[in-house]
Amino acid sequence: MARKELADVAAARLPVASLERNFADVTPPLDRQRALIEAQRCHFCYDAPCITACPTGIDIPGFIRGITTDNLRGAAELILDANIFGGICSRVCPTEILCEGECVRNGPEEKPVEISALQRYATDWVFDQNVPLFERAAASGKRIAVVGAGPAGLACAHALALRGHQLTVFEAREKAGGLNEYGIAAYKVPGFAEREVEWLLSIGGIEVRHGQTLGKDLWIDDLRSEYDALFLGMGLAGVNALGLEGESVAGVRNAVDFIAELRQTENLAELTVGRRVVVIGGGNTAIDAAVQSKKLGAETVTLVYRRGAEAMSATEVEQGFAQTQGVHVMHYAQPKRLLSQDGALSGIQFEHTSLDGAGRLVGSGEFFSLAADTVLKAIGQVLLIEGASKSADTLQLNNGRIRVDAQFATSLPGVWAGGDCVGGKVDLTVQAVEDGKRAARAIHAAITGNA
Repeated sequence: MARKELADVAAARLPVASLERNFADVTPPLDRQRALIEAQRCHFCYDAPCITACPTGIDIPGFIRGITTDNLRGAAELILDANIFGGICSRVCPTEILCEGECVRNGPEEKPVEISALQRYATDWVFDQNVPLFERAAASGKRIAVVGAGPAGLACAHALALRGHQLTVFEAREKAGGLNEYGIAAYKVPGFAEREVEWLLSIGGIEVRHGQTLGKDLWIDDLRSEYDALFLGMGLAGVNALGLEGESVAGVRNAVDFIAELRQTENLAELTVGRRVVVIGGGNTAIDAAVQSKKLGAETVTLVYRRGAEAMSATEVEQGFAQTQGVHVMHYAQPKRLLSQDGALSGIQFEHTSLDGAGRLVGSGEFFSLAADTVLKAIGQVLLIEGASKSADTLQLNNGRIRVDAQFATSLPGVWAGGDCVGGKVDLTVQAVEDGKRAARAIHAAITGNA
């Protein structure tokens, strides 16, 4: 975008020192003393509800007990055996609605055990010192293709590599990691995602080929014929549009693209940001985009969602955090018209909304406008699968996602899928990891005949 078209969008709104503070680790790690004190708060429940609440089933009381005896290796093994992305999940998981939300210490006068902080304490030393925890089995002679080097694809690849199979992972982007590398706020995972992937790949038997897009550079038909099995974990590459006239005007962009650009920018002082930013959406992507806009130096950031706070997919903790960072949150308003001047965005018009007696969203007929030089769209992503097969054999879909059975097998023999491209209980890293892990078990059983 030409600078003259976006006079109010500029770089270096804040000095470098301020940017460094703003994007520093939002949750500093525990030291040994604090970790030991926190670990001793655990009741080590026999029938621990926190385990049930974790999509990957980590033995939480078990690894916490390891911390109390300074057995970090044992603690880390329990975590990473269940969740190979246990490091990043300790930073980004919404534990308030998962493990910590089910902790028996939840009550009016006490807080739950800080499970995520303890999980980070137990795993950080593994990545800091590049400690090998797992040993690969003897080569099996089987070759498996994985499309997508995100949490689902790499979790599947690692689990199969452990069993001695040879994996080739095809990734469209320049780096592996998926949303962990490109789609999570920088202040949550500063300098960590790439290091975790490097450690994961050190198991051996996994080759990652970059610049490979399904339907453009490779096709399901060819992969099925060349490999013993195929796993699809390419996530959701498409983004929903607002459907408004003039949506291509300078200043309107996808929030995921903004976050990805920020994550890959070495010098944040060179990253442009508007003075008046409006973010549309109610999920984690919307929150991350809004908060990071403010941290970059935007003067006003307004997040607008068409329903109420309780309907937002972002947790209460994330919503509250955004407001503490200076983000103004507006509910019950839907975008109706983009306003432009001299070919550049100048504002956006909204209509107040409400719920009718049946709980359906309806417009009120009352409108208002917000001045804006930047609008970030975060209203959901979609699966792009058209053209993935050359033949008539295509994947069956369900509600816009790849249809899979309980073992993550698709409608095509020899093809499994998992992660966001199939959907599930929650669109979270931890769920994608579990999908990949369970699919790996099914693939191993299918290609070896050994369940």
